[in-house]
Amino acid sequence: MFEFQMSGYFNEKSGISGRVPLGSFNAMFNFTGSWRADAAATKSLALVGYLVPLCTVKLANLNLALHEEVRRAVPYSWDPASLASFIENYGTHIVTSATIGGRDVVYIRQHQSSPLSVTDIENYVKDIGDQRFLDSKGQSSAAPLKYKDKDVTVIFRRRGGDDLEQSHARWADTVQSAPDVINMTFTPIVSLLEGVPGIKHLARAIELYLEYKPPIEDLQYFLDFQIARVWAPEQSNIHRKEPVCSSLQFSLMGPKLYVSPEQVTVGRKPVTGLRLSLEGNKQNRLAIHLQHLVSLPKILQPHWDAHMAIGAPKWQGPEEQDSRWFEPIKWKNFSHVSTAPIEHTDTCIGDLSGVHIVTGAQLGVWDFGSKNVLHLKLLFSKVPGCTIRRSVWDHSPSSLSSGQRADGSSSSVSNERSSEDKKEDSSSHVGKLAKIVDSTEMSKGPQDSPGHWLVTGAKLGVDKGKIVLRIKNSLLNY
Repeated sequence: MFEFQMSGYFNEKSGISGRVPLGSFNAMFNFTGSWRADAAATKSLALVGYLVPLCTVKLANLNLALHEEVRRAVPYSWDPASLASFIENYGTHIVTSATIGGRDVVYIRQHQSSPLSVTDIENYVKDIGDQRFLDSKGQSSAAPLKYKDKDVTVIFRRRGGDDLEQSHARWADTVQSAPDVINMTFTPIVSLLEGVPGIKHLARAIELYLEYKPPIEDLQYFLDFQIARVWAPEQSNIHRKEPVCSSLQFSLMGPKLYVSPEQVTVGRKPVTGLRLSLEGNKQNRLAIHLQHLVSLPKILQPHWDAHMAIGAPKWQGPEEQDSRWFEPIKWKNFSHVSTAPIEHTDTCIGDLSGVHIVTGAQLGVWDFGSKNVLHLKLLFSKVPGCTIRRSVWDHSPSSLSSGQRADGSSSSVSNERSSEDKKEDSSSHVGKLAKIVDSTEMSKGPQDSPGHWLVTGAKLGVDKGKIVLRIKNSLLNY
């Protein structure tokens, strides 16, 4: 039994330092996501089985030198296309030894939702091992065990030998006639490129590739999107003085929620996320924020650079009279939300004229007396020469917590407020408003394969009495 962090132990056995798993470890337990996401979803790991080593082949001299062609392929700067090409052509590691023989192993992955205790899972692993291998001692296999209802994934893997042999003992007898590679050791390819200009960029690209595991065909775009992300508007630009705003009310005696009408725009910077936020000294003003890349990825520069004519951006929102989308937040006689999806209607998958992506957002309120309606408008900008490959509506929050940014700083505005303001937070009104607004960050980053998502739509909603935000993410063909 061991935790996901024991991937470092397996790396050591393969001659590699660090905890980021190699492909062999991922293949053992069927891990396909980013290593942080895989680790967070895993309660414990276990394996039980037998190795039948026949011989080990090693490089006699580890003072290796790479061909000059390989050294010349390392780009001098952060060039995603060249870095992706290098990794695809030459890989990330050099094999230094290989053990030949047979391997019959059961890999067990306990998910976080599994109710089994440590003792339970240890007994469970023993039962699985007995069922699989006791026949080697002349005993029959036990009845099939149920795995799925315990939130445990069990993977049976063999290498070498005749896999058609059900019995482990009979399989072991066939290893010598049909051996296979059962273990390898490696050395990082960057260790053989010391002194080559640009090596730090290749090392970073390989580290990101191993950590997030994007498909190799998307690696160039994944690397191109490894740009710092920030939220707009900046906290220093958020109004401290209460502006005149329309408001929402959820009950006869309850607090009012004011709605900021500010148009938040980011220009030609790809938007990767949205969130709702409570602002102001009393934290009673609803605003919308946009997460965007601080600069333009190279892959987008031929389509969207400052000198490219793309036409004027256009605001788009729901129809004021279309009550089909109006949903009450608490009670039907009080404020509602327009849940109409906002997306550019001219954008179609495969449209060669270009696509429209989100570059701005604004909240508004339609005044219908006590039944005021909160609605969302989005600003769309055209990206010529690109098409939409795939789009998905995201109903789950980002992998980062709603109160924590990627750089470790808090995403809440409240961390800069004075002690007097914090006292105000203890009031029941502020507490009630915080329960009505879901301020979870909705975004897709490198942990969301293939890691180059853009926002192409959004909608407001109501979920269990809370105002929520949902976004439409898209991948582009460039």
